[in-house]
Amino acid sequence: MALLQTRGLTARYGDSQALFGVDIALGQGETIAIIGANGAGKTTLLRTIAGVLRSDPGMVMFDGAEIGARPADEIMKLGIAMVPEGRKLFPSLSVEENLLIGAHGRKAAGPWNLDAVLDLFPVLKEKRAVPGTALSGGQQQMVAIGRALMSNPRVLLCDEISLGLAPVVIRDIYAAFPRIRAGGASVIVVEQDIGQAMKVASRVYCMMEGRVTLEGLPGDLSREAIHAAYFGAVA
Repeated sequence: MALLQTRGLTARYGDSQALFGVDIALGQGETIAIIGANGAGKTTLLRTIAGVLRSDPGMVMFDGAEIGARPADEIMKLGIAMVPEGRKLFPSLSVEENLLIGAHGRKAAGPWNLDAVLDLFPVLKEKRAVPGTALSGGQQQMVAIGRALMSNPRVLLCDEISLGLAPVVIRDIYAAFPRIRAGGASVIVVEQDIGQAMKVASRVYCMMEGRVTLEGLPGDLSREAIHAAYFGAVA
């Protein structure tokens, strides 16, 4: 049985429908990647799983329980943490304070505490007293990931964590993923960078216009199939 799955998931922003019957599944210890162009519905999918957007109860299942109608704070307490697009750090708080706030909503045993996060991202040790928003974009992203890990999540949702970052910084951030998985978290990564998604994920879903258009193992998906699923036509 999947640890987390969506079943016929739909989502709306007012009168506009953004997701149309999306089915994905995440196994224990697995990393899956969601790829697709801007506006494909990737962020909406994560926001709905995280409870920021509500759905019908049975459209999102976590550890065998229906959670689709639960609010975001309850879903976080169950063990689903999100690294939002744009990082969303608290500008009035230091790096250390931004990290510590991640543990406030969920008190769960696990490998992640302040020292463990600072060990995962050593560059943050010397910046711990600096305002979070005074850091570089890559360092801010490390803080956002560390903040989510502080709740010792069972599922980590990562929304466009490489967006706008230099390749060397992206490499350093993704180098942390083996330790994150070893700590017990299953991961869903939303990425526009197809190459990066293929490197990190055991399975890939492609979305277009609110629907899943392709699913498979990275090694089984041809460039032509991905292009067709991404853009709706083969070059």
